[in-house]
Amino acid sequence: MEEEKMPLTSHLEELRKRLIRILIAVGVGFIVCYYVREQLYYVITRPLVSVLPKGSHMIFTGLPEAFFVYMKICFFASLFLTSPFTFYQIWKFVSPGLYAHERRYVVPFVLSSTFLFLAGITFGYFVVLPPAFSFFVSFSTDFLKPMISFKEYLSFSLKLLFAFGISFELPVLVFFLTKIGVVSSRLLKRQRRYAILLIFIVAAILTPSPDAFTQILMALPLMVLYELGIFLAKLAERKKAAKNEETE
Repeated sequence: MEEEKMPLTSHLEELRKRLIRILIAVGVGFIVCYYVREQLYYVITRPLVSVLPKGSHMIFTGLPEAFFVYMKICFFASLFLTSPFTFYQIWKFVSPGLYAHERRYVVPFVLSSTFLFLAGITFGYFVVLPPAFSFFVSFSTDFLKPMISFKEYLSFSLKLLFAFGISFELPVLVFFLTKIGVVSSRLLKRQRRYAILLIFIVAAILTPSPDAFTQILMALPLMVLYELGIFLAKLAERKKAAKNEETE
């Protein structure tokens, strides 16, 4: 780390600069997504439409509701589209506090973070949403028909997908915490039982639905990612040990 520490005002100024750049990128992405809003609507509603009874449709209950829902779709789509740039800006913000050789991890960090973020969204979209919606819709009867609000559906789906995208960053977080010496593979192994408990608590908090089915679908991949984090922690420790041997 650098010997001269940046004052708090410099950190705040740097944070402001990075946030402004992220907002500009999201704004440009929003404009791009707005021109394909109908296609985005089709994509985001397909997991539900595919399991709804024939002749069913979604509704909106307020005059401006559909317009603002489209805006929300474009905004979240822009967040996904600009995620590589966002992760790059995050790295540029934290990099002044790293050693010179650690700053070279910018490309692996951006690529791995983006890949895992998009992998989490893809997992949620293809693996979690269809069976979850099929389970919920199965309770409809001849006297109980689903009339789903577009606004409520979108809020549920986007929160769930975003939660999966963020939670899939666990291996990257573990790797870099190991690199700076905060955790170790031995510690992660020893605390595995507590980590599993914490994973289920986090899954219960992140999932917008209180049902156990959705929470389990989020907790299971997180446990796999935790084991992947242990493997990456070992890899980071080996590289660190090899570098220490070279310097001696």
